[in-house]
Amino acid sequence: MHPKIISWNVQGLNECNKRLRIKALLRMWRGDVVCLQETKLRSIDRSIVRSLCGCSYVGWSYLASVGASGGVLLMWDKRVMEVLEECIGDFSVATMFKNVEDGWVWAFVGTYGPNVDRDRRRLWEELAGVYSLWDVPWCMEGDFNITRFQSECSGQYRNSVAMDEFSKFIFDLNLMDLPLVGGEYTWSNGLVWSKLDRFLVSPEWEAHFPEVCLKRLP
Repeated sequence: MHPKIISWNVQGLNECNKRLRIKALLRMWRGDVVCLQETKLRSIDRSIVRSLCGCSYVGWSYLASVGASGGVLLMWDKRVMEVLEECIGDFSVATMFKNVEDGWVWAFVGTYGPNVDRDRRRLWEELAGVYSLWDVPWCMEGDFNITRFQSECSGQYRNSVAMDEFSKFIFDLNLMDLPLVGGEYTWSNGLVWSKLDRFLVSPEWEAHFPEVCLKRLP
């Protein structure tokens, strides 16, 4: 099987009308795993999940926002995925999945990264720690809030230490930075465009899904 993964920085789930619009789109896209970043919600209960996903077979886990900043909601179809374990950190929600159809076990982590360099180092440590917990193929995705190369940010002319540390993290964990379909950049404020969102996978994960096509929603 090839699970359909949807990743989306929704920039807040506080408004009922916005949740209804997201629900309509998720129903059309029919994702097996859905990761929503920047929920801006301190708590998420079943009523909020049902307002986003009408499926009664939905499983879910979440990272609370800090004030009105951040937050991650991970949802999955329990008819497709069984969760064996989960780990919620300061910046991420990680789960170990078992495919119902073929029994294949793999791990997924959804991330919303910080904007401060010292906190970014905590993110790399957190993800490396979770990665060491489960000896299975990995898929890490989300809004990391940082680019890797100067070409990924319009108007940026030199690499920063934080960018180098991001690349080192990917190299140390032997992850593959998969290309995204649908545009060179994933974020813009109208003046600056950047690639902040990525899917990072282990070679074993990529080998299991060699024809995977990934699209990050704006």
